[in-house]
Amino acid sequence: MAILSKKDTKLITDPFLDNNPITIQVLGICSALAITAELKASIVMSISVLFVLGVGNVVISLMRNIIPSKIRIIVQLVVVAALVIIVDQVLKAYAYELSKTLSVFVGLIITNCIIMGRFEAFALGNGPWRSFLDGIGNAAGYGFILILVGFVRELFGSGTLLGFPVLGDPIEKSGLYSIGYENNGFMLLSPMALIVVGIIIWVQRSRNASLIED
Repeated sequence: MAILSKKDTKLITDPFLDNNPITIQVLGICSALAITAELKASIVMSISVLFVLGVGNVVISLMRNIIPSKIRIIVQLVVVAALVIIVDQVLKAYAYELSKTLSVFVGLIITNCIIMGRFEAFALGNGPWRSFLDGIGNAAGYGFILILVGFVRELFGSGTLLGFPVLGDPIEKSGLYSIGYENNGFMLLSPMALIVVGIIIWVQRSRNASLIED
């Protein structure tokens, strides 16, 4: 007997493919532009959103029948704010330097349209298990784009991945630098993140004609 039904599996796979929060729904763009100059920051932000959205969806789903309609947005903000505080404190305790790099952007998870959107569109109308899968799927789809953009920007902007040189030493002129290769500093600027995301959107939509029609 399969652990996940086809409908449940679709909750996880759809955000990777034809319903990605960033490339299709155009949500969560701010963090995609701001923190993807380093792959490590992209990975940590992705994990943070995965925790907040996965747990948050379950909490909202469990409370959905007792939340008064008039204050549901306030309740949702309280839930996501509490989870973001946990993430922020964990980062400060175990990855302080990285927490300074992410700084205000961890706090802005509270207003991330993806999270509030999934609370409203899914968690308020579905059970905890399906809400958890929906949260994990959308957070993973969001994180996939963040990590992909971070990979490209750090590789070509700094010649490193996770802080480790992979193209050679630019000072000693080893590796690719020995044949005249130079890092592209423009890759580390926010406009390049927008260009990379735009290229990903173009590739995705060119492979699926139905997305263009939509």
